[in-house]
Order: sequence, then structure tokens, then C-alpha cells
Amino acid sequence: MELQPLLVKIIDTPQFQRLRHIKQLGGTYLVYPGASHNRFEHSLGVAYLAGRLVKVLHNNQPELKITKQDFLCVQIAGLCHDLGHGPFSHVFDGLVIPQAKRIKKLRGKCQCEMTSNKKDLQTYVLKEHGLDDKDATFIKELIEGAKTSEWTYKGRDEDKSFLYEIVANKQNGIDVDKWDYFARDCHHLGIQNSFDHQRLLKFARVCEVSGRKHICFRDKEADNVYDMFRTRYTLHRQAYQHKIDEIFEQILSSTADNLKKSRDILNKIVRRKLPKFVGEARLTENNLPVYVVDLDHGMKDKNPIEKVFFYSKRKPNEASPIKDYQVLLSSFLPNRFNEELVRVYYKQTDDQAAEDKEEEKKKVEEAEKCFQIWCADNFGLK
Repeated sequence: MELQPLLVKIIDTPQFQRLRHIKQLGGTYLVYPGASHNRFEHSLGVAYLAGRLVKVLHNNQPELKITKQDFLCVQIAGLCHDLGHGPFSHVFDGLVIPQAKRIKKLRGKCQCEMTSNKKDLQTYVLKEHGLDDKDATFIKELIEGAKTSEWTYKGRDEDKSFLYEIVANKQNGIDVDKWDYFARDCHHLGIQNSFDHQRLLKFARVCEVSGRKHICFRDKEADNVYDMFRTRYTLHRQAYQHKIDEIFEQILSSTADNLKKSRDILNKIVRRKLPKFVGEARLTENNLPVYVVDLDHGMKDKNPIEKVFFYSKRKPNEASPIKDYQVLLSSFLPNRFNEELVRVYYKQTDDQAAEDKEEEKKKVEEAEKCFQIWCADNFGLK
């Protein structure tokens, strides 16, 4: 993998090196021991794939006028997109950051905001590499991705709108960030990956749709694109939302009184004293007062393919959404593209921890029976 000297300077900073110690899948490592890969190598992969995609577009369509500065900015965005990640991956975003907002009354920053702070980026975007303040703004915007139909971005004019779909695609979810972690996570988790990002890369092309330039793909790649969304669903179903989660060691070795509850929880995890999984049911109503797990193909209840534009061999500069009958797997597509699961666990109290295994087994079986009755009452399931 060849890297531009500025990228190497960024990689060699303490801020980037810390990603070596943050596991890509957080607590999932406790279930899949092979998933020991980190945010560090993922970030390198995203920078590499971002550069490859820009190069394909530049070589095939020189009329896009992609500059060296554009190329470098997109690679930096891919490299730095995860700098704001904390321990436990997205669990940190959902639990720790909201607590910090409430307890410390700080102005909260999500992962992307922490990653794309303009002032921090200017430390690394040096003038000798031909980048200026406008480019720093552009990198920040690339990490966040274009979110609105109205063009309000400062880094580049609207004729470069397609560049905003490479690292974080808010239009249809197809971006090099997913391409890397799908391939990397499937490899380490031992989950089959039917999506071929290398092939899709070759058929990427920029077309103008409804007055704006978008990255589009050959119509014959529709099934490959669907496989991408299906891979996303499979990863969430089998790994990311699995029913069982360097900060562990710090809490476990601490003697602080305010961390006692955390130490007790982590000690139970280390000793495999985990809550027992009772059961799982698919929800068909939205008004149940329970915590649910949401699973979808990337666009909630919508068919994600409908947001992707495809071009044909005869008309390479014209793109439009694909029709269902043009997808080879259309007859196998689901009627719904999202589902909600409710999961129930049996959690021991401190008093119950001393009970023998047989007594614990009886209580779990009793909890399972209660859950089955609940499912029958609410969903007619037996």
C-alpha cells in the first residue's frame, strides 16, 4: 500500500496511533475471539479504497477535473474518519457521550464531530503539501457527508458533489467505509461475504441525476449492490447486535469508590457470570413499552436499492434507479427490509450468585416459560 507523505505524518501522530488499541467491533470480541482487529488497520483500508475510487473516476472521466488536492483530501478524510472513536466502538457513542453531556454539561460531540474538527485538521494539513483552509473545511465535510438537497458546503462547489459520496455516503449508504469493514469484519468473524467491492469499484461512474452529479454503477451490478445491503443486515444480525460486551483493565485495577459498580460488572464478565439469554421474538407492533433491537438493510423500512442510480452500457452518461424486474434476485427480495427484535435476559442478583448451578438452571427455565407465555399473549406465538 503506497501512502502519500502527508498521510504518513498523520498516521505517525499519537492521536492516530491510539486507534491501534481500539477494537473495531468493541465487545463483540468477547463472543468472536478472532475479531481482534482494530480501528487502526480499518482506517488505513478506507484511505486506500478512497484513493482507488477517486483514481478510477479520474482515469475514466477526465472531464470531472479531479485535482491532486481533491485526491489528497478524500484520502485524508478516509484516513481520519474514525479518529473520534472511543472504547467499545459505537457503544461509547450511545452510552458514554450522552452521560458526559448530562453529568459534565459539556457541549457533546459525536464521533464525526470529534473526528472532523477543523482546527485539529489544520495541524496536519500543511501548506507544503498544497492544501489550504478551504481544503481543511472540505475534509471535514467529506467525513460528515452531504446530508441535504440544498448545496450549503464550503469546501467544494456543487460540480464536485460526487466526492462527498466516497467516504460517508448519506444518499444511499454505499461508501468505501462500508466496503472495508464489511470485508474485514466478515474475514475476522468467519461470516461469508457475497459482496464484491473490487468488482463494484471497476464499474463506478459519475452521472448527472436531477441536476447533481452522483456516483453510479452499471445496471448489471444491481445484484452485487443488493448483496452489499444484505451483508450489512447479516453482520448486524449475527455479530453487531449479538445477544452477549484497554478500558477493562483500567477499571478492574482501579480502587476508586465511584468505579465499584463498574468493577463488579466487569468482574462478572471476566468470570463469565453473564445474564442468561431467555428468548427472542420479532415485533409486529410499535407500541410495546420494551427495549428493542432494530435490524435493517441500511435504509430502515425502505428498499435500499431504490436510492442507488445505475447506468447502462448503451447510455453510460445517463443513470436512474433500477427496476425490480432488472434485479436477478428480485423474486427472492424480502417484503420488509427491517425488523424489530425484543430480547429478554435473566439477570442474577448478588444473593443468587451463591446458588448452585441446578437452582440457577431452574430459574432460567422458569423465565423462559414466562417469556413464551408473553409471546403467546402478544403475538400468538407458541
